Amino acid sequence: MGLLEAREKKVREEVARLREEAERVQAALGVAERALERLELARVTVAEVLAEEPSAGAAGPGRAAVAGSVVPHRAEGVGAEVLAPEYQQILAVLAAPEAAGGMRAKQLAVQLGWQTTPAGVEGVRSRVKRLTARGWVAELRPNVFGAVRPAVSAAVG
Repeated sequence: MGLLEAREKKVREEVARLREEAERVQAALGVAERALERLELARVTVAEVLAEEPSAGAAGPGRAAVAGSVVPHRAEGVGAEVLAPEYQQILAVLAAPEAAGGMRAKQLAVQLGWQTTPAGVEGVRSRVKRLTARGWVAELRPNVFGAVRPAVSAAVG
């Protein structure tokens, strides 16, 4: 019996030591995950700033697409093919019938198969806001986005 009690005491001490180590690792993991999230958001922000047109807004919303720009202003005769692929994907999701009532950034991220972490959703939100500012997407309600519908002619013939 004495040997069993000694063995049990040794195993209890090992369990306590491992629990303490697990708590330390969990705390370190939480810190690292928060740092990663901040870095992802910073990377998305820097990429967006670098992708901005140098004179965005200077010439007004009606100007034509500028060669090499990531999100040119929407103009007559300019199709979505001038946009970067991720922006084309956003437009495709918003044009789908299931998006008729509009979508929030997180819903878009899910539909696109992109990350739904706060940083990922914020990246989608900033992209769709940029599309909205340049006439490609409509903001139906605050933070609810939908496809821009072509204008219907008033003349019925």
